Amino acid sequence: MNLGFLGAFITFSILVYYNVKKQTRKRRKDDKNFWVRENQANSVRRKSLDGLPYITIPLKRFPTRLMNDNDVVMECIQTLETLSSQKIVNLTGYTNTDLKLEYGTANITALSEYDQNYTLLVCTLQKWADELISSGYVKEASVLMEFAVSTNTDVSATYDKLADYWASQGERFRIEQLIHTAEGLRSSSRNTILRHLREKYGQS
Repeated sequence: MNLGFLGAFITFSILVYYNVKKQTRKRRKDDKNFWVRENQANSVRRKSLDGLPYITIPLKRFPTRLMNDNDVVMECIQTLETLSSQKIVNLTGYTNTDLKLEYGTANITALSEYDQNYTLLVCTLQKWADELISSGYVKEASVLMEFAVSTNTDVSATYDKLADYWASQGERFRIEQLIHTAEGLRSSSRNTILRHLREKYGQS
């Protein structure tokens, strides 16, 4: 066997061994930290939810009288009408452990419901916006997308299509506002959204 190859193979094997050991130690440490936090969270008493940043849906601002013969549009409007009477909070990026530590274990069911309502809200807004855009009502769709961004949505299509609209209107400076909003997201989609905006519009 070639001695050079043998030496390289041994070196590679050693590096792999130590890397695996390092990853194993890190995983054990992460697991330990998780269970420490989880045990702490499970002992936190219920706290008031009055101070949460509840979201109110401004239905009167939306183009609810447009495309009323479109089944998808009407479904979106009905969904938002139902959501408007429910509590909505953007908790994207927060784990159940985070929420229990902050608000108490007894509130986790309610908080999960508020967050599910938020996910439904932003997905419905973009679904409605897509229907309007496909029919040429881009300006009206922008109203829906602007509201979604104001709630810190992490729906990538909302940022992309709103940026396209602003660029078409000669308002590329507003894309910097989108980037600023995206920079503050806690979502795993954050980097993807930022990369798309920066690559497409050359923003720093």
